Amino acid sequence: MNINILSPINQLGYGIAGLNIVRGLSSLADLALWPIGQPDCPNEEKYTDPLRKSIQNAVMPDFSAPCIKIWHQHDMSQFVGRGEHIGFPIFELNKFNEIETHHLKSLDRIFVCSEWAKDIVTKEIGIKTHVIPLGVDRAIFPDTATESSKTIFLNVGKWEIRKGHDVLVEAFSKAFESSDDVELWMMCDNPFYSKEENEEWESLYKNSKLGSKIRIIPRQQSQKEVYNIMAQCDCGVFPARAEGWNLELLEMMSCGKQVIATNYSAHSEFCNEKNCHLIEVDELEDAYDGKWFRGQGEWANLGEPQIEQLISHMQKVHSTKSLNTEGIKTATRFSWENTAKEIINAIST
Repeated sequence: MNINILSPINQLGYGIAGLNIVRGLSSLADLALWPIGQPDCPNEEKYTDPLRKSIQNAVMPDFSAPCIKIWHQHDMSQFVGRGEHIGFPIFELNKFNEIETHHLKSLDRIFVCSEWAKDIVTKEIGIKTHVIPLGVDRAIFPDTATESSKTIFLNVGKWEIRKGHDVLVEAFSKAFESSDDVELWMMCDNPFYSKEENEEWESLYKNSKLGSKIRIIPRQQSQKEVYNIMAQCDCGVFPARAEGWNLELLEMMSCGKQVIATNYSAHSEFCNEKNCHLIEVDELEDAYDGKWFRGQGEWANLGEPQIEQLISHMQKVHSTKSLNTEGIKTATRFSWENTAKEIINAIST
């Protein structure tokens, strides 16, 4: 089978998905790859060999082969060849705007990460849609026990209201006292913010009641470096209002760490009451942050009941630290190899 792919190849969300999908598909199909932007991948054969071969294949592509574009839903106009045009957007909201709808309706079919996303596409767009869950590389993110008596909570994800960073600092300050042996690590540098905007978020945390127990960690350059941070922590805490997938949440599960997350949006594809401390959501609200989202759709409303649940979960994790065996089982199922197989199965139907 021949497949044409357009995707970023880098260390951001879309880029990590594209990198691992190309690697996984390379043993199942003949790929031709057109990177979106400048490629940036680890200097390892398991990545560089498939990428080099796929980019070389783009010189003489099969123009009748299906073409998959792993990219934003508002930019689905450029494809390669006359085969099926398949969009693979990773989106966070439950409604599409006029431009997104226009682009998505031009496609022959759509791939999405979760049943949550499929329901939205089915309702809003009405085009044949397949669920293709993303994955985690357990060779990079193996389960690792921590030895310290201190409980370290970790959040990974660029500074945003959408990711619940405004409520996490409040919950941490209410959950613990200065005498408690806890820390909160925030690896949240946002490359799309100005220096001043990033510093404003950092100041919110450092100037909080437990600011001395909060560590701001710079963006890491590779997934192995991300793992080195995760391995030192006990719990990933992700009170997001909405997520398109949340790679870091699944990576924390793969490391055997306890996780806390809202029971809403795409990560509900792999989060359940066995492998995650769930924050139950009662209602949705207009998605508005004055920066990236301006009321186009809806996301989870994080009110006092949700903050209280977050506080309770953090306190429970601190008092009963343990390996997340169910999370490890989940990570084993959600592999990049499985992602590649699901793509082949979907194209074949």
